[in-house]
Amino acid sequence: MTHSSSDHDRIAERLPLLRRRAAMVQATRKFFDDRGYLDVETPYAVPVPGEEVHLRCFRTELEQPDGGREARFLHTSPEFAMKRIVAATGLPIFQLARVWRNGESSSTHVPEFTMLEWYAPEADLAGLMDETESYVRALLPEQIYRDGRLIPLSVPFERLTMQDAFARYVGADLLATAGNAEALATQAAAVLRSGETWEDLFFRLLLERVEPVIGRERPTFLTHWPAEQAALARKDPSDARAALRFELYIGGIELANAFEELTDPVEQRERFATDRQRRLEISPDQDWPLDEAFLTALPDMPSCSGIALGFDRLVMLATGAPAIRDILWLA
Repeated sequence: MTHSSSDHDRIAERLPLLRRRAAMVQATRKFFDDRGYLDVETPYAVPVPGEEVHLRCFRTELEQPDGGREARFLHTSPEFAMKRIVAATGLPIFQLARVWRNGESSSTHVPEFTMLEWYAPEADLAGLMDETESYVRALLPEQIYRDGRLIPLSVPFERLTMQDAFARYVGADLLATAGNAEALATQAAAVLRSGETWEDLFFRLLLERVEPVIGRERPTFLTHWPAEQAALARKDPSDARAALRFELYIGGIELANAFEELTDPVEQRERFATDRQRRLEISPDQDWPLDEAFLTALPDMPSCSGIALGFDRLVMLATGAPAIRDILWLA
């Protein structure tokens, strides 16, 4: 057996980082084992890869013994399958899964990567933040060095609502402007671009004014997203303009996305239909049926919160690696 000298050299120079990665995989399994979570595995090639509007999927084909052919996609997340397991068992579960998102590449993203997802029955969003904080502390050192500054992890993580973040860093009453791009632009003192929707402007302001300044002094949970960005999250019963969703930011890296899960199949079907229409307007080739197996299972799901965390990005934070390819075995 021969090997590529370039592979040999690349792996040799990165081996300390890769050993750290392997140790973090073991520590992750121990963390969830100790808390009574069941380690599960779900299919990677699926009939329905997800319903995200802006993600592009890898397409393949299943060949049946009788010659029949069916479209399959490499999933963008194991979310739908894992929720079916929670609905069937009521158990807390986790998975370190390979996931695929086409057409994306940067210092923090490659098209094939590792996602840690876990689902906690009966946990609310605050409880999931507590557990996420415990997990991150268990995997990372007491302080990390990122983008020229030390970030302590031993202090309580910041919990900042999207409404408060926009008030503080954008100067806008975010929820009061929902759906009105001109109102948000005026409050933010931003120039509305041609054809820019409220959602477009929301993400531009989030990217330009909020994300660069949060998670720098300490990790930040950005919570209670606008209902338009609820995805698979429940709406906040105390304010229907907001969704029970958070993202976690550390040192300029968006690390995790979490929901207090929606379990109403009628509302979920309506959201899927809306997302599907928007996705096909942007990318007509990204077409697949609704996940009826998931929608059928949804009424059996207990109250539950779930999270997807970019494991490779967590390894970057632990090792100080500047780019995601530095902590992949082969890239």
